[in-house]
Amino acid sequence: MFRRLNRTVFGWLKDRFPTVPYADLTRKVGETIQRQVPRSHAEKYELKTIWYWYPLYCLGGISFIAFIILTITGIVLGFYYIPDGTVSFTSQLEPTNPAYESLVKIMNEVPLGFIMRGVHHWGAHIMIAAVFLHMCRVYFTGAYKKPRELNWLLGVALLFLTLGFGYTGYLLPANDLSQAAATIGMGMARSVPYLGDLQALIVFGGTDITVTNYVLRMYWYHVFILPFLVIGLMLVHMALVWIQGVAEPR
Repeated sequence: MFRRLNRTVFGWLKDRFPTVPYADLTRKVGETIQRQVPRSHAEKYELKTIWYWYPLYCLGGISFIAFIILTITGIVLGFYYIPDGTVSFTSQLEPTNPAYESLVKIMNEVPLGFIMRGVHHWGAHIMIAAVFLHMCRVYFTGAYKKPRELNWLLGVALLFLTLGFGYTGYLLPANDLSQAAATIGMGMARSVPYLGDLQALIVFGGTDITVTNYVLRMYWYHVFILPFLVIGLMLVHMALVWIQGVAEPR
């Protein structure tokens, strides 16, 4: 039974990831252009069809470039951001916290801080849109089929992690919009039967929304946990694309 299981598992892997010597892969580096834009398309598809799909093949690259820009601007913003949601009151008895005050300082006092935050803000929107459209392109061109099922699952995981990046970053300003988004997220987490309170405890640090709890927790997710997960999956994702080649439209 175990021998049959081994043959099934390794046969499945070999069909999708044939054993190719590393030297042979290295020799084919010079053919990268042909791998990225297969010339066989001209034999199988009309020029109009090629022109329709080819511009959409850059969406993965746009997602990667947006991630690099977000990493650079995020590091710059991290020098000045204070992940502290402890509530205090101004002289006008209005509630505030160090996280929000540091954001105001970045926008008004830090040189080019307004631009850095703007680039980070819109870069996040672009990355989320590019990843979503990239998944749509993969689906509608049939690139998720054999032998690329594993890469499709990795792409789905990266999509959800990207959405997690956007959500955790949205809560970091600790303003009224962040509070509203945290309240909605808490309600969604607690709506799951049996596991709702546990999810709320893991994600938000409790079953009640308090800025003190969720700001620091979201900061850790956004800066220390999600980046390592995304970078690891992204490297595997791109390595599989390089090994298997880009799928032709079906």
